[in-house]
Amino acid sequence: MLIWIGFLVLVAALLALDLGVFNKDSHTISAKEALRWTGVWVTVSLLFSIFIYFAYENHWVHEDGAPMSGQKAVITYLTGYLVEQSLSVDNIFVIAVIFTYFRIPQKYQHRVLFWGIIGAVLFRGLMIVVGSALLHRFSWITYIFGAILLYTSYRMLTQKDHDEDVEVDKNPLVVLAKRFFPVTDQFHGEKFFIKIDHVTAATPLFIALLVVETTDILFAFDSIPAIFAITTDPFLVFTSNIFAILGLRSLYFVLASMLDKFQYLRYSLVVILAFVGIKMCLVHHIDLPEWLSLAVIAVSLAAGILPSLPAVLQQRREEAKNSIREVEPEKAEEGI
Repeated sequence: MLIWIGFLVLVAALLALDLGVFNKDSHTISAKEALRWTGVWVTVSLLFSIFIYFAYENHWVHEDGAPMSGQKAVITYLTGYLVEQSLSVDNIFVIAVIFTYFRIPQKYQHRVLFWGIIGAVLFRGLMIVVGSALLHRFSWITYIFGAILLYTSYRMLTQKDHDEDVEVDKNPLVVLAKRFFPVTDQFHGEKFFIKIDHVTAATPLFIALLVVETTDILFAFDSIPAIFAITTDPFLVFTSNIFAILGLRSLYFVLASMLDKFQYLRYSLVVILAFVGIKMCLVHHIDLPEWLSLAVIAVSLAAGILPSLPAVLQQRREEAKNSIREVEPEKAEEGI
């Protein structure tokens, strides 16, 4: 229990530093800043694997099944983290659509994502607890989870437009919120609620937050079974999932403007989902080594990312040239 409390305290401290210190004031997050933060979250996630090694090697974590060695625990944790991180890329597509639909200013997007991730941590924690309990009690549920992943893989392969994933007007939480609160037409800074003539009204920022939360819940129904295909150990499932979510915000600001260039990445996600789905269906019949799962997932991601890099780098160069062109006329006017 202490190890769980310690991890939750660590997550709370990281989030408090993020919002209360480093991002206290709303501002537009540049690609450079987002890359730096992505590096920080990835580094923290990888450093945590060192703790995972000692925790399982010394049996600090309560294990329901056979004891797991530190090396096996680290490989399992990294595999789960890589799966969740790769699946979060598809979530970024939808978040970009939501922000475009609501015309959320870039300087307020971080705030929406921050509180969205707080909700995601709580909900996914609940799903992991329930899912773990069900898997330990009803082993046949693995076949259901496997079928969900295979169907998701097929749906992702045949789906053409990510805009279809977001139907804001039909979102049940948005409909419910509008019944209890009037909604303003304009933004009021970074506030989710304001007082108008002694009546509490929601801002478009809050409605966008509701849509982000509900879409994350929908994605969780895919990602949680995926991580259970890697391991049913609750601590490894939870920690790898949470670290992947924590890095989602900075990853969004890195990839949001370049997602259309990663044209092969969707096929990587299809392969990953199909692989973990098949693995889950065969879990009671074939015992695949942990390193094989990690290798398949890593190779699949590399195969989807590397061919797209030239197009991404070209877009970066064009953006840099455009920014220089915009700055030069301003300098010329100052000289006049």
